[in-house]
Amino acid sequence: MENNFDINNLVRENVKTMKPYSSARDEFKDFDVAQMIFLDANENPYQNGVNRYPDPQQSSVKAVLAKQRNLKTNQVLLGNGSDEVLDLLFRAFCEPKVDNVITLPPTYGMYGVLANINAVENREVLLSQDFQPEIDKILAAVDSNTKMLFLCSPNNPTGNSFDDESIVTLLKNFKGLVVIDEAYIDFSKKPSWLNELDEYPNLIITQTLSKAYGLAGIRLGICYASAAVIAVLNKIKPPYNVNELTQQRALERLADKEKIQLEIDSIVIQRDDLLKVLNEVQFVSKIYPTEANFVLIKVDDANKRYNELIQKGIVIRNRTTQPLCENTLRLTIGTADENKILMEALKSI
Repeated sequence: MENNFDINNLVRENVKTMKPYSSARDEFKDFDVAQMIFLDANENPYQNGVNRYPDPQQSSVKAVLAKQRNLKTNQVLLGNGSDEVLDLLFRAFCEPKVDNVITLPPTYGMYGVLANINAVENREVLLSQDFQPEIDKILAAVDSNTKMLFLCSPNNPTGNSFDDESIVTLLKNFKGLVVIDEAYIDFSKKPSWLNELDEYPNLIITQTLSKAYGLAGIRLGICYASAAVIAVLNKIKPPYNVNELTQQRALERLADKEKIQLEIDSIVIQRDDLLKVLNEVQFVSKIYPTEANFVLIKVDDANKRYNELIQKGIVIRNRTTQPLCENTLRLTIGTADENKILMEALKSI
């Protein structure tokens, strides 16, 4: 690796020396549990499907994800939504009131929120006017206490993906962890960075079942990284952070690959239909390129147009307060019927 990356230089000292909590189920994971009587965890013994604690390592879900992504299970960590995964990264690698991270606004707001919660400085380096990383400015913001760099690609709220060359440059020249948030990757024609995990040991990829997989309600976030990084995160994660119902529902959905792809294809078609109509809307001055399940548009008066759509019973996202996003609105792609109503409303106001 060109930048001589060493995970031990990043892990917090207290995390290095801590002994993780050992749950009741961890101690007997190598046994045939179907033949055992469990009287160790103070559970209600009467079977109802969820009276027992869930698998603390979510082995079945990880096995499916690893197979589908051509990875090993020790390269996968699951969390209570991507927000928990991101929070674990802060807690494992960032010393409060000492370390810092870099984010690239406009971007997903939880990076900054989590930095604040964990008392970690958030160094913001604005994207360029065409919403691409400013490599020189990013590297200039780095010091010896910069532990992580967050790249959301495709980016929220702008919808575009970052240039491959820029990401490679950062992976090679930044000695910390490069976290690529791929929440919207399924809607993009570009391949995931999962294929590069073995090439870059400082690469971390987060994904979710909340968007393309339609499971926002079960809260399941995914972290893909080297086995060394995942081992660190496993030390500090709560023992039962993903409940049994979430694991069961995830397995059911992951098995239905054909239906998932049909839904993704439908969303992309509806997105293209919306883009055509937006070109005809008089108050829309710019439509930003998108590879996500939403589109960002620049309008004459974002607050006015937002309120007009609210009055018609349509809720969108006003992003005008975000850096580089003055007078912009973010429109999520709905069903064909929902999009038709939205398009008619846009043409009528």
